[in-house]
Amino acid sequence: MVTEKESSVAVAAPTLLTGTPVVPGVAFGPALIARNEVSLEAIARFGNGGFADDEAALAAYDDASAAVADTFQRRADKSSGAAAEVLTASAGLARDKGLRTAVRKQLRAGDDLLTAVAGAVEQFVGIFTHMGGLMAERATDLRDIELRITAHLVGEPEPGVPTPSVPSVLVAADLAPSDTAGLDPELVVGLVTERGGPTSHTAIIARQLGIPCVVGTAGALTIEGGIPLLVDGLAGTVELRPDEASARERVRLDQESRAALASWTGPGATADGTRIKILANVADGESAASSSAAPVEGVGLFRTELCFLNRQEEPTVEEQTDIYATVLSAFGDGRYVVVRTLDAGSDKPVAFATHEGEENPALGVRGLRLSFDNPGLLERQLDAIAAAAERTGTETWVMAPMVATVAEAADFADLVRARGLKAGVMVEVPSAALLAHRMLEVVDFLSIGTNDLTQYTMAADRMATDLAHLTDPWQPAVLQLIAITAEAGRRDGKPVGVCGEAAADPLLACALVGMGITSLSMAAAAVRPVGARLATVNMDVCEDVAEAALAAADPQAARAAVLELLG
Repeated sequence: MVTEKESSVAVAAPTLLTGTPVVPGVAFGPALIARNEVSLEAIARFGNGGFADDEAALAAYDDASAAVADTFQRRADKSSGAAAEVLTASAGLARDKGLRTAVRKQLRAGDDLLTAVAGAVEQFVGIFTHMGGLMAERATDLRDIELRITAHLVGEPEPGVPTPSVPSVLVAADLAPSDTAGLDPELVVGLVTERGGPTSHTAIIARQLGIPCVVGTAGALTIEGGIPLLVDGLAGTVELRPDEASARERVRLDQESRAALASWTGPGATADGTRIKILANVADGESAASSSAAPVEGVGLFRTELCFLNRQEEPTVEEQTDIYATVLSAFGDGRYVVVRTLDAGSDKPVAFATHEGEENPALGVRGLRLSFDNPGLLERQLDAIAAAAERTGTETWVMAPMVATVAEAADFADLVRARGLKAGVMVEVPSAALLAHRMLEVVDFLSIGTNDLTQYTMAADRMATDLAHLTDPWQPAVLQLIAITAEAGRRDGKPVGVCGEAAADPLLACALVGMGITSLSMAAAAVRPVGARLATVNMDVCEDVAEAALAAADPQAARAAVLELLG
C-alpha cells in the first residue's frame, strides 16, 4: 500500500533527467538496471575461505584472477577496434603482478582473502585516482575486476550487464569497459550512465556500436527498473514514463533519418562541393578490413599501440611489418593510411615501452617522449612501417603523438622523410596548437586529437563526472585552439584533420569544417551520419556555424546555436 507521503514523493519525482550527450539518436524502451554486485549470502557462506595458510589463499586468488583474465581475453579475441583494446587492457590488469603483490601483503598482515582483495584494489584505486588524467579511468576497471574475482571465489557467476529479453535502455552508475564492449545493439537500444564523460570508454564504444548514449546523468540511479525511458542522444535528455505513442513516433522518425544516412555513399563534401575527406579510425587488420567497406577515403588514425597491449617483448621489425601490412593492404586501392607511432603510456601501458612508477603518467613519458631515451624503439617502428608501405604499395603517412615543441616535430619529420614517407604530428598538447603555424614549417600535415587536447586544455580528468562539462569538446577554449590550428593549415595550404571523438559528432563536424578542417576521421559507425550531414549544408553555412560555436559562452549554448543555424 502506498502512503500519502510516498505518493506525493512519486508525483514530485522528476520526469526529465539531463546529462552529456555523446552518441546522437533516439531510443525508447524499458529501463534495464545494471547493478554490479555479489550476493551477501554467498559472501557470508564463503567467510574466510577456510584456507590452510596464506599461500593456499593466494593460490585461490591466482586461480580466480586467471579465470577473470581469460574471460576478458576470449572476448577480446572475438572483438575488434576499441572493444578489443579495452578488453585486452582489462585482461592485463587482472593479471597485474603489482595487484597480486598487494593481495599477498594484505594476507600476511592477517586479512582474510576477500578483505585482502578489497584492500589491494582500493590501494590501487587510490593511486590511479590521485594520478588523475587517463589513469583515473582505470579505477572503474579495477572495481569491476574485484567484483569478478570475488564472484569466482564465492562460487557465483561473474557480475555484469544482465541480458535483456526485449530491446531495452541500459542504466548504470558507470559501465566497465568489459561490459560496454560486449553489448548487443539489437537488445541494448540506449545507454544512460550517472558517471563518465564524453571521452570515456563507455562513450567511445557506444559510438562504435551506434547506440544512443547520455553520460554524466544526475539522478540516473533513481530510475526504477522496467519503467519506460525515452533517450535523446543529441539533446542529452532522458525522459521517464513518456507518452508511448509520442515516444514511438520520435523513434520512427529517428530511424527514418538513420536509414537516409545509411544510403550516403561518399565522397565527403559540402552541398556546394567543398571536399572534406572522411576517414576511418582503425586498430588492427580486422577493424581495417571492416572499415574499408565503408565510404571512406582511407584511414586517418591507425592506433599501432593497440596491436601490442598484450606483448611482453618488443616485436621484431619483421613481425611489425607483417602486422602493419594487414592494415595497409586493406586500403591498397588508391586510398591512404595515416599511421600513428606508439602512443604507449598513461592509460595504455605497453610492457616493452612504458616507464613504470611515474607519479603522473598522463603528463609523463608517453607517446613520442618514449623515444627520447630509447630512440631505437621509434626507429625500428618506422623501419617496419616503411617496409609495410613498400610491400603493399599503399600511400602511407606517419604521425607522432604527444608532440609539444617545434624541435620535436622537426626531428621526427627528418626520421620519417628519410624513409620516404609523409610526416605529421598530433595536436594534443595546447602548445602544439598555439605553435601550429611553426609546426607546419617542418611537417607535412597536422592531426588534432580532441580527446587529449580537451583534457589538457581544461585541466580536467575525462572520467570525473563532476567535470564532464569541462571535458566536452564543444568547450570554447578547445574550439579556439582547433580554429587556430585549422587556420594555420589554411594559410600554408597543408592538411589539418581531426581524429578525436569530436569528428564523430555530425553537428560539431559542420563547425570543424567551417573552421578549415580538411579531414575527419572516426569509427566506421559514424561515417555515414557525418558524411550525410555535411552533404546537406553549404560551406558558407559551415563557416557561420563555426563562428556561432566559437562565440558561444559554453558547450550547451554552442550546440543550441549550431542546431538553430542548421534547422
